[in-house]
Amino acid sequence: MEENNKKKVEEKIHKEPNAENPFTLLDLKLTHVEKAAAGVPAVMAAFSDLFEEKAPVRGMRALFKMNQMGGFDCPSCAWPDPDDERSVLGEYCENGAKALAEEATTKRVTPEFFRQNSVYDLAKLDDYQIGKMGRLTDPMYLAPGATHYEPISWDNAFKKIAEHFNALESPDEAAFYTSGRTSNEASFVYQLFAKEFGTNNMPDCSNMCHETSGSALRPTIGIGKGTVTLEDFYDAEVIIIIGQNPGTNAPRMMSALAKGKKNGAKIIAINPLPEAGLMGFINPQSVREVITGGVQLADLYLPVKINGDMALLKALELLLIEFEKKNPGKVFDEEFIQNKTVGYEDFMKQFDDYKLEELADLSGVSKEALQQAAEMIAFKKRIIISWGMGLTQQPNGVDMIREILNILLLKGSIGKPGAGVCPVRGHSNVQGNRTMLIDEKPTDEQLDRLENFYGFKVPRKHGYDVVRAIKAIHEEKIKMMFCMGGNFLSATPDTTYTANALRKLKLLVCVSTKLNRGHLVHGKEALILPTYGRSDKDIVNGEIQIVTTENSMGVVQSSKGMLDAVSDNLINETQIVCRMAMATLGERSVVNWQRYHDSYDAVRDDIEQCIPGFTDYNVRVRQKGGFYLPNAARDEQSFSKELGGRAPFTLTEIPDNTLASDEYMMATTRTHDQFNTTIYGLDDRYRGIKNERRVIFMNQKDIDKAGFKAGDRVDLYNYDDGIERVAPLFIIVSYQIPEKNTVTYFPETNVLVSVNNVVKESNMPASKYVKIKIKKHDPEVYKKVDEMLYQGAIQRP
Repeated sequence: MEENNKKKVEEKIHKEPNAENPFTLLDLKLTHVEKAAAGVPAVMAAFSDLFEEKAPVRGMRALFKMNQMGGFDCPSCAWPDPDDERSVLGEYCENGAKALAEEATTKRVTPEFFRQNSVYDLAKLDDYQIGKMGRLTDPMYLAPGATHYEPISWDNAFKKIAEHFNALESPDEAAFYTSGRTSNEASFVYQLFAKEFGTNNMPDCSNMCHETSGSALRPTIGIGKGTVTLEDFYDAEVIIIIGQNPGTNAPRMMSALAKGKKNGAKIIAINPLPEAGLMGFINPQSVREVITGGVQLADLYLPVKINGDMALLKALELLLIEFEKKNPGKVFDEEFIQNKTVGYEDFMKQFDDYKLEELADLSGVSKEALQQAAEMIAFKKRIIISWGMGLTQQPNGVDMIREILNILLLKGSIGKPGAGVCPVRGHSNVQGNRTMLIDEKPTDEQLDRLENFYGFKVPRKHGYDVVRAIKAIHEEKIKMMFCMGGNFLSATPDTTYTANALRKLKLLVCVSTKLNRGHLVHGKEALILPTYGRSDKDIVNGEIQIVTTENSMGVVQSSKGMLDAVSDNLINETQIVCRMAMATLGERSVVNWQRYHDSYDAVRDDIEQCIPGFTDYNVRVRQKGGFYLPNAARDEQSFSKELGGRAPFTLTEIPDNTLASDEYMMATTRTHDQFNTTIYGLDDRYRGIKNERRVIFMNQKDIDKAGFKAGDRVDLYNYDDGIERVAPLFIIVSYQIPEKNTVTYFPETNVLVSVNNVVKESNMPASKYVKIKIKKHDPEVYKKVDEMLYQGAIQRP
């Protein structure tokens, strides 16, 4: 297998560009744009990945245990499982099956592979090629100035980590990153070690996906999570999906939408692109739907401009006010407003200054369509509004989510069956990470509980989030970084800037299941520590362990892997943290790390003492379906503590999205063949793209005005901060998208997202709001990016 991997690397890196054509693109083919998601093609795509990963039997066995009672939690998205009965045919989607295939693969990246392939050669591959090499089998070490990773024993790896930690002048010179797949148990001990070491520098993936949701919701409804359950989708009268593409980002959500439709719900889809997963769903487990073409999901599609959402939401409110004036007491919930909210009068005054025509123009949606949407909402109470990163990664994302809340407060549509807010989280335990105190700014209440229980003085100063951590690394305020999963470089903005920062680190440590770009753009020293996947048997003291996760709707459930590990030299994440803590802190620690190392039950026993809602944790998590965490907004209609349990109406502003004549607004997105930074293939089946990722979707009128034509090769530029950023060689694809708006895939265009282009309050990268210029492809641009390209800092075309 190692020899096959070696040949694969050689095949890719020896296809060097020539002087006449320095870049090469694959053979882009355009197919038809799908009108519905899932169906038989999704099943075939899922199974084909198992064959590609050389794990058809092993993978199929695992698929039928994924998301089942007593099985393991999907390593992909955080969409919840049904509380009771689950389909015997399978509780997984296409992307979940692909994620499992990459865990179940029999392809292995061994010490021999690293001996044969230098970091330099591997860095010239793109993320897709790197990720397809297979599972890591042994801890690896890159010495200062070395060209190749070399094997290292676990004991020596922990010794080296401890030496670097203890050589720091301050604990705040270290940072601890966390990805969303880390279990509750590993997350808890991880944050505990960071705090006992002395820092709150805990940037995590929430800082790049849903920090905006928490920032918007915590001060208003008192909890930074959604307020609905899966059952609420079945009971809703209206479901509004805004800035979210269920077909790709959370495919099992479409089953809930279809069931809601069957029960009478109307669905409004708000998005710049008419995504297949918003328009229709073909349940592959239903012969009838496969034959008939499935279920229409969206009753109304509103093609909003990028960042036109605020104008659209205010237009809906303006129309609802008109309905209320004509039908007093039948549109707004006066009792709820009076008893459960504050600020209603000031909120209503602003609408004296708004005109529907202007709001419609700013949103990009016609007055007639807005009127139709308002009519669908006006006399309904059971309303769910669901969103994704299409909102959270906008500069005013916090305000837009609060505007969503304003609508629900007017309607009294929160904390009732079939009603509430639903931020659709990404990775499978990203919500659990935050519940387990993976947070750069923990509250005094949380810290007091830890300090009282453990007896050490916890750090109180807020730490660095992702954006601040990148800047601190660049300024050499952070000298060591530990990454618990993830692909930090490919996930973060301003790729060149971030890569330059990472190279300044004295040590970069990555706990990983597979090779990724984060291992190839490294500090002066680097360690790769291989660990189990979610589907792997996690054996401690001879027994297969359960770990726990929290899904998007606050359900804590158990997960028990069932596959034999690809190597006998893997260590689970919890034990990695415990051994690191013991090596680093030694006798000065007051925590019994060996106890946690030997027993996940012991970790859960102490989580119960430190985090509210986990009473009888070990008992309840072993019950069928797990248990719900407390949610006062949902369960009691109790909101902000500071406001006596009420929720405030929020005053927001409409942004100025003016563009220069040669500027376009760009939003980054993922393909259907991708989950976060993990790229499963080079197709985007629902959008009709085959064999290529370096494309830019444009409105045909914009293509014509600029003198381009579909299929032209162009370079993309961003000039924020007075810096020229370039993403070279993209292919123009004509698409149904608002004028002056464009869409590209990440991580290829993360290089264009300035580290200073962030969301107000949440400080997340505003990757859905990037001003760009588009120029005819210039082969000379190759020289501008050559140095960074060959050091692996940006994606090579």
